[in-house]
Amino acid sequence: MKPLVLYCKSYNTDLKRVVRLARSIQQFNQENLPFYVSVPLAELPLFSAHLAGLGVELLADEDVLKASPRMDLDQVRNMPGYLLQQVVKSEFWRMGYSGAYVCLDSDAFFIRPFGQADFLAPDGTPYTMLDEAHDLLEDALRRKKDRVLEAFYREADQVQQLFGRKGRRYSFGPFPLVWHRAVWESLDVHFLQPNGMTLANAIAQAPIESRWYGEALLAYEAVPVLPCQALFKVYHYAWQFDQDRRAGIGTEQLARLYCGVICQSAWERNMDWPLEGGNWLSRTGRRLRRRMGRI
Repeated sequence: MKPLVLYCKSYNTDLKRVVRLARSIQQFNQENLPFYVSVPLAELPLFSAHLAGLGVELLADEDVLKASPRMDLDQVRNMPGYLLQQVVKSEFWRMGYSGAYVCLDSDAFFIRPFGQADFLAPDGTPYTMLDEAHDLLEDALRRKKDRVLEAFYREADQVQQLFGRKGRRYSFGPFPLVWHRAVWESLDVHFLQPNGMTLANAIAQAPIESRWYGEALLAYEAVPVLPCQALFKVYHYAWQFDQDRRAGIGTEQLARLYCGVICQSAWERNMDWPLEGGNWLSRTGRRLRRRMGRI
């Protein structure tokens, strides 16, 4: 079992994004950390053809789910896609490839050389994203987006209450995150099994996998808590990317603080496979903005 691997759960709409991610890993992966990608079984041939030669180990989502001894596969198959992907990502540890894994989303890509030390302390303890999301919440206040604050408080309170933890509301993101198998196992042994639940039940109840991991880490202390800030620069909205670009902040500057960049697929629709997603009006609007030098 290796100390650390890279992992991404994907599906065909994100094919171009995964190819971009794989190419960035091939370019910057100094220590040749293994990179696994799981997709639905029916999509394996598509990904195999496009990822050939990029050093990617392909897996079927179904095999990841089968590794969970108590998983109701029929229940999981009927879950909405956004919930199913959370279950698959969170159960990857059961494959037994590593003690810890960097869980990457398809819309991420690396911008500088990286190695194990970016994600694990010298003793093998993973760094954990842990703060109070003040940067995101302050931005929401400036833009009068009260719903962002309300959603953050609601989601934090829901999972904290399930663990009986009182105190400050923490954010355990954004992705990518470094997850340790011992933390997921402690959640299963100390919370899910005593309550007659599987991880799929937990995700269905509170669909925020990073909070399940984070609260289990605080509750059961399976590994030491070593807080860190975001590993990647995340552009939640197109205007944030435009703002940085106009200020002269590009990958060279960001590489001083971050391993990579995430451009949310919700607005980077030109990367959809096989064609740019969205209705005619939204596609036309995006194309006009790009011609004007905006996202």
